[in-house]
Amino acid sequence: MPFNSALIPSTADFWQAAARHILDAHARDLSAIQVVVPTFVHAQYLKEALAEALGCAFIAPRINTISGLLAMQMPSPDAVVVSSDGARLMAMYAELRQHAWLKKLFSAQRNADLLPLAQTLLALSDELTQALLPTVHLTPQAVAQRWHSALQTLTPSGQQLLSDEAQLVWSIWQSQLDVSDARVERFAQLQRFAATAERPLIWISPVEPNSIDTAFLQTYSSYASVLRLGLDWRPGKITPVYAQAWPELHTDNSEQSNEQIIRNDLLSQQFAEIAVPSGVALCEASGLEDEAQQGAQAIINWLAEGKTSLAIVAQDRVTARRIRALLQRAQVWVADETGWKLSTTRAAAGLAAWFDVVATRAETVALFDLLKSPFMLTHLSDKSDQIMVIERALRQANVLGGWEAAQAALFKHPQERQTLKQLAQQAGTFSRRKTLAEWIAATRSTMAVLGMIGALASDAAGAQVLILLSDMAQDCEAENAADSAFHAHAFSFAEWRAFLSLRLEQTPFLAAGEDRRVVMLPLNGARLRKFDAVLLVGADARHLPSQPAESLFFANAVRRELGLVTREFLQREQLQDLTELLSVNPEVVLSWQSHRDGEPNPISPWLERLQLTLEAAGLPTLPVGRIGMAEKNLQSFSTVKPSPSAAVLAPSRLSASGYNSYLACPYQFFASRMLGLSGLDELSDMPQKRDYGDWLHQILNTYHEAIRAGSVENRDLLLGSISAQIFDQELKKNAAALGYYARWKKVIPAYLEWANLREAQGWQFVLGEEWREQPLQWDGGQIMLNGRIDRIDENAEGAFAVLDYKTSAQAVLSNRLKHGEDQQLAFYGLLLDVPVASAHYVALESTKGKIADVEAARYAQWQPALQRHIINNMQAIQQGAAMPANGIESVCQYCEVRGLCRKGAWSIDGAGA
Repeated sequence: MPFNSALIPSTADFWQAAARHILDAHARDLSAIQVVVPTFVHAQYLKEALAEALGCAFIAPRINTISGLLAMQMPSPDAVVVSSDGARLMAMYAELRQHAWLKKLFSAQRNADLLPLAQTLLALSDELTQALLPTVHLTPQAVAQRWHSALQTLTPSGQQLLSDEAQLVWSIWQSQLDVSDARVERFAQLQRFAATAERPLIWISPVEPNSIDTAFLQTYSSYASVLRLGLDWRPGKITPVYAQAWPELHTDNSEQSNEQIIRNDLLSQQFAEIAVPSGVALCEASGLEDEAQQGAQAIINWLAEGKTSLAIVAQDRVTARRIRALLQRAQVWVADETGWKLSTTRAAAGLAAWFDVVATRAETVALFDLLKSPFMLTHLSDKSDQIMVIERALRQANVLGGWEAAQAALFKHPQERQTLKQLAQQAGTFSRRKTLAEWIAATRSTMAVLGMIGALASDAAGAQVLILLSDMAQDCEAENAADSAFHAHAFSFAEWRAFLSLRLEQTPFLAAGEDRRVVMLPLNGARLRKFDAVLLVGADARHLPSQPAESLFFANAVRRELGLVTREFLQREQLQDLTELLSVNPEVVLSWQSHRDGEPNPISPWLERLQLTLEAAGLPTLPVGRIGMAEKNLQSFSTVKPSPSAAVLAPSRLSASGYNSYLACPYQFFASRMLGLSGLDELSDMPQKRDYGDWLHQILNTYHEAIRAGSVENRDLLLGSISAQIFDQELKKNAAALGYYARWKKVIPAYLEWANLREAQGWQFVLGEEWREQPLQWDGGQIMLNGRIDRIDENAEGAFAVLDYKTSAQAVLSNRLKHGEDQQLAFYGLLLDVPVASAHYVALESTKGKIADVEAARYAQWQPALQRHIINNMQAIQQGAAMPANGIESVCQYCEVRGLCRKGAWSIDGAGA
């Protein structure tokens, strides 16, 4: 028998009206009835409304959700194991990847690209089950007829285009329609529950019941009375201004176009005088940050006014998340009912970082991300120190990736090398094809070895990641116990990673919170609920209405014939949700960004139509304004140029580059050499000029050592052979070194000519690439000078000369010495135990086919002068002299500590610390 329905207007008094309907029908004994509500939040609304209507103590009816009711039922004796969503997905994917024509049809580059297709096909299959299962249950022959009738709605060309896809969907749906399908089992449970009905049922829902729910209510009504309470969207029951602005709210005639409906209503629907909606306002923002700041301020203002039930409707999820962050900064906690994807949490990012490292074989940037994850290697007591050592070593060696190269760069750090070795061993377990159960076990084992389990368990999102893996493992065990063929399917690492990423993407993360004053929810989450005030974020054309996902297979006409959800249905349902939100809540602010990415961003067409309706009636439109930000007076402080003194940090060692740093800017020397705040080396996948210099130093030192060791008949051949050997090693690592190799080969003849000429002038190579240290003392102190000398020559008279190779042209080096830019050559002279007669820069760049060296002038006087200068400056630091930030712009432009001294922000000079 048909069940009864009572429709209630969408107003703030919905639950009071629902309570009156219930009392009118069952006033004698409320405890004898069963009430089904959409969520448990609505149960509280109903209880409060009943208490208000009765005005006395009473025994409440049994109130539950439909899922809650089914969970309380005894299992059927012939119940079967229901396949989990994950098992269904991977079983479907395993079948799809067997067909090469599918990859070609859907342009899949690899097998894993078919996973989203499998997900889409299962979702469409579930839609078909929900729409057609009652028909299958009653008359199976009617389903095929309905299917073919739906396809006939397409044009002949459309039918031809859809034939393969339609046949695929039809075949998959029929294969999925068995007792192990969760929706089939739910339908059976509902029918069993309805067949044992003893209590009158009150069904409360803001939306029409779907076909499965309708079949349940019809079966239930055969055994006990059923009353369905829903929203009344008939013309006379809607707030007049909304009914006239949005006439499609109250139409269910699918044959009539929206344009026809609107035209008819504008001509004839003058059933009531309209008025400006009270409490509704628009808030226009210039951009995302502006909208977020105004939204957060609106919430704070409402809380200050004493409002205790506020809602943020997140049409624009990005902006809503930013509002949530701003409110948390202001110590206002938001109970998020929207739930964001588990894949967006830090816990999932830690797992993704591990997969990145495995997939890239320890690509260095991915390895750094993994090591810095708060969930990784938490069992190490010195984790931070180890990470710093590893990162410095890999950056200094410019290791771009590879377990072997990374471990080789840590040869001086055995503890850190062992850590990387452990990671490499675990990465090795993620090889070969495995069953889903084996992949889950391997992942959980690795997480345990790498110290992730405890850290994840102590994090809200991390705990959900662990629960997800545990549930997946239990699903696999259930499939194996049911002797399903699913457990025999093996998958590659790429397929396992894609599957787990998909599950994390599908799983919502709901953060626990006791403070319910401010809740964030989707628009449909506000159904049948009332708040003191509501902020709707994203009231623009892009987000309101929400853009429906494009259907991969079916046009709207086919979906309509099959009873599936259509685009028009979704938009109409969303418009009803918006109307209810505006009608029920006393204060609603609708915000949007007037510009996005530099382009105008129009307001929602629904709101535009509402404004036009008000304007056509000669009424004021909805107010558009800004939410004023709270003002705060801050005390300003003048920023002074830093000029610290730190005698206790006086350096004990000094290099030529360090002293050049002091001369360039004492504050730079203080920060980098005394505090040790040096920047990390940049990783580069292209060879740098410094690499080129290192290669040439190695080549020339090897060449001159060979010349000194004995007679060489063909020096040109020797230097070419050594160069080829060094560059061949580098070319195996990076082919881009070929450009530098070609550059050097052009210089080789000029270098040999210069070197032979120098030898003819009586200078002989003594040593190269020599590390030297020499103490420099003064009364009350000393410092150790150190550095690596490129080359030392000696002539027949026993005089020594210092040579320093530079990959620059002669003119550049001449200017460098002329202007006294650095003290490197004189500093090297102080490192030697013997007097040095001269010092030269050797230009390793040819000019007009020749290279030359540039000799330092007055070198004999320069060395003692530099020595006195070093002593004076280091002694001054030891005695507490100030080290001001007085570098010139050419120095500051590339200074690593400019952000520390904050040059450009100084208001006055001073002796600040």
